[in-house]
Amino acid sequence: MTTIPKIEWLTDLNVFAVNRLPAHSDHRYYETLEQAKIAGPMAMRHELNGNWKFNYSVNPDNRPENFHRLDFNCMGWGDITVPGHIQLQGYGKPQYVNTMYPWDGLNEIRPPEVPLDHNPVGSYVKVFNVPTQMENKPLYISFQGVESAFYVWLNGEFVGYSEDSFTPAEFELTPFLTEGENKLAVAVYQRSTGSWLEDQDFWRFSGIFRDVYLYTVPEIHVYDAGIRAELDPTFTKGTLQADLKLLSDAVSPSKIVAELYDAEGHLVAAQNGNFTDGNWTVSIRINNPKLWSAEDPYLYQFYIQVYNELGHLVEVIPQKVGFRRFEMADKIMRLNGERIVFKGVNRHEFNCRTGRAITKEDMLWDIKTLKGNNINAVRTSHYPNQSYWYELCDEYGIYVIDEMNLETHGSWQKMGAVEPSWNIPGNKPEWENIVMDRAVSMFERDKNHPSILIWSCGNESYAGEVILNVSKYFKRVDSSRLVHYEGVFHARDYNDTSDMESRMYAKPADIENYLNDNPSKPYISCEYMHAMGNSLGGMNKYTDLERKYPMYQGGFIWDYIDQSIIKKDRYGKEFLAYGGDFEDRPTDYGFCTNGIVYANRELSPKMQEVKYLYQNIKLSPDRTGVTIQNEGLFVDTSDYDFEYTLYLGGKELYRNQLDVVVAPQSEGRIEFKLPAEITSVSGEYCIQTSFKLKESNLWADAGYEIAFGQYVFRTEAFVEQTAAHGELRVVTGDVNVGVHGPDFTILFSKQAGSLVSLNYAGKEMIALPPAPLFWRATTDNDRGYSQGYHSGLWYAASLARQCIGMDVEQANGQVSIAFTYKLSISEKVVVKVNYTVLANGSVRVKSVYQGAENLPQLPIFAVSFKVPADYDQLEWYAMGPEENYSDRAQGARLGIFKNQVIENLSGYVMPQESGNRTGMRRVSLTNKNGQGIKISAATKPLECNFSPYTAFELENAQHHYELPNVHYTVVTVAGKQMGVGGDDSWGAPVHDEHLIHANQDMEFEFIIDRI
Repeated sequence: MTTIPKIEWLTDLNVFAVNRLPAHSDHRYYETLEQAKIAGPMAMRHELNGNWKFNYSVNPDNRPENFHRLDFNCMGWGDITVPGHIQLQGYGKPQYVNTMYPWDGLNEIRPPEVPLDHNPVGSYVKVFNVPTQMENKPLYISFQGVESAFYVWLNGEFVGYSEDSFTPAEFELTPFLTEGENKLAVAVYQRSTGSWLEDQDFWRFSGIFRDVYLYTVPEIHVYDAGIRAELDPTFTKGTLQADLKLLSDAVSPSKIVAELYDAEGHLVAAQNGNFTDGNWTVSIRINNPKLWSAEDPYLYQFYIQVYNELGHLVEVIPQKVGFRRFEMADKIMRLNGERIVFKGVNRHEFNCRTGRAITKEDMLWDIKTLKGNNINAVRTSHYPNQSYWYELCDEYGIYVIDEMNLETHGSWQKMGAVEPSWNIPGNKPEWENIVMDRAVSMFERDKNHPSILIWSCGNESYAGEVILNVSKYFKRVDSSRLVHYEGVFHARDYNDTSDMESRMYAKPADIENYLNDNPSKPYISCEYMHAMGNSLGGMNKYTDLERKYPMYQGGFIWDYIDQSIIKKDRYGKEFLAYGGDFEDRPTDYGFCTNGIVYANRELSPKMQEVKYLYQNIKLSPDRTGVTIQNEGLFVDTSDYDFEYTLYLGGKELYRNQLDVVVAPQSEGRIEFKLPAEITSVSGEYCIQTSFKLKESNLWADAGYEIAFGQYVFRTEAFVEQTAAHGELRVVTGDVNVGVHGPDFTILFSKQAGSLVSLNYAGKEMIALPPAPLFWRATTDNDRGYSQGYHSGLWYAASLARQCIGMDVEQANGQVSIAFTYKLSISEKVVVKVNYTVLANGSVRVKSVYQGAENLPQLPIFAVSFKVPADYDQLEWYAMGPEENYSDRAQGARLGIFKNQVIENLSGYVMPQESGNRTGMRRVSLTNKNGQGIKISAATKPLECNFSPYTAFELENAQHHYELPNVHYTVVTVAGKQMGVGGDDSWGAPVHDEHLIHANQDMEFEFIIDRI
């Protein structure tokens, strides 16, 4: 009987798949063993990607209802690219919301209703001829990802319907085919019942955004292969079990042969399949298999060969398999017997031009970036990814939490408050089938990937019987993995849903409280270190727990990549846009920019800290040697060269390279062999140690550094004070005091209350006079904490101050001019800036702050001034090379680095404080001719920033294109800047030791020299 498609299916909880084929494994198959070994493109698959004819309707009432009919002419329609999102190809507009549903405030609906006035419909048409090699065979179509519901017709006949945006939907086309051209029609609806289950923190798109392809099968076809590589408790005996489901019982194989090869191509074992109880199985046992882990992702190659009744080979299935055992033992998650620590990230599939329609090249870049920065785990937040991603994780070695496509955040949490009165799916049995369908689809497709250690029942959907039953399903069908779900934190009656305690954004102290209270489950942070904008401060407080508590088993940073989209401003220049930039309302604005990688796939400065804190090899050098802790579970250090280098004042004195082998989970000690008397010269020394790849591998070239550690020591006071000889001429005018040397003039203004001119050999360096600065451009975390509300008076104090005194002293060949300022915010606060001019033209600057009670924390204690923009070349001797802050500096190293001022404006999508360096000893600021000034710390290292913009220009811009043209270099020298924080971005303060308290007295000192 012909099924008649109905628009009502969009809101029918019981209809989410019509004529859709059962979910199955994502294995490939070929006609010959030679083809299978090459594993190239499948001859039995034909892509339909590319241009499709397309019509966009804002709601179902306006759709071309009969477009699927053969007599409907759509040649005048526009075109669209598949795969791709409708909203990124000129139709409609993207919308970003986090927790709330995208129709909040626009439509008064409750699940499973959908908006009637705005439910965009994309009508797709593709005309194709059946490829020659597929003629006279059964033909199927696979949609790898369509958001969020779609109907399919072929040659005017209804084929099927499906929901669930992130797992494949496949249909048989054979009954509807005609000779010659075939008209494929697809109607994609943005809103459906499934939309209530897809309230993830992401851009709301629609359309066919993953591959579409036709496929056929041989006369005998293994439709589903469940392949399990299991280990016994001793980890020395492996069993490879394959359970095979055939497409049809009409033709049965005469035999099935399985062969297992090692990674070098040597045959390990072969076995014929068994046919019992209507099913084919293959079982192979091997002794002492090489084990799979992220550290050593060893994969065997498994071939399943299917023969027909005549004894002819008709199908070969190649499958890479990894032997590993993942289990809970003694309340600790263990891989191959060893306690595992997840050094992870949450990862959205995203590209700044194509959204979630990402390419294989994107995924390759991502996997290499993870491996190169010591990230060993990924949570697929919050939906199953493309199959190719799991293949890469298998091959490169990444642990995966595979998360099903379920999030109903807006149904139970409103503006942070937990209010589950109409939460779905909760305990509502009518929602169980549609939710369970998503779990089954993910499991069946992904079950053969060794990289997947944990199934996740979705994200932020509260808790209840439905999700508990999903967990029970995973445990019933798969004993080789554990099950994760964070939402039980809010509803402890359903604690059994998750095998581990999983929390989001718990503070380190809260985690310790849990771990110290005799817990029944190990702990992971499924989301932590909310990396929005300039963030990730204090991450070490979490990674330190790895060594303190065995039941602390790591976490997953939120998140991997910024979700910002390329857009053009009114002048046609591209910029990275966030929520609201497309006139999308409601919206959550810039909350989509949380990545440690920018949306254009450039590393953000935050990655420097991640790479260091996640490294498996910990290097702790001292003056005589280095202690090496190999925290890896399975691999020693023999793949790396050990290198140590001695620097004096940032300049290399000595370098040596050794072969050092430290076994996994052990410690070693290497004594340095430095030449005699090499440290006899007074100064600051730094010993830097590292491990670098001996040979190129899949993810990096030979020489790539994977672990780092340094030690700094001095053989004298930090700066040796030398007297400057010569005469200074002081001219005291009515308004200005001038200090003159042979080829310099330095002016101080009573009227301006500051240094106003620093002129060396006729070149003026001061474009705007120095002034005390107490405000930094607000970071995203500062906004979340309401820094403007709590500390906004320091913004005013930085802009408005009164000079109440100017004192001039002249003695011993130097002149000192001190300016005293009072601030309107408090009568008790006094700030003094003293300038001492030496005979050689150097200026020693000392800023002194007298604290007062009952004032909020200071964002920064600094002196800032402008110089002409031509001076934009920098050479640092400081902590670097990337920006760093007091709570995000462990991954920085002391050295000499060069960059340009513009490069210190980091690519955070919303302008904010960036580019700071801690541990500043000296920095040269010059023009391209090498002329300029040098700023040096006078007593102890300082913090310093060189930017094209003031804190206030950055503060007032919502996008980079709103910033003015560059006319100045803004110099900011700080005694201290508060940390950037990162526990979360909606209220967590910076940890106390990284704050600046207003009641403390402070001072700092630096020297300006000409170059």
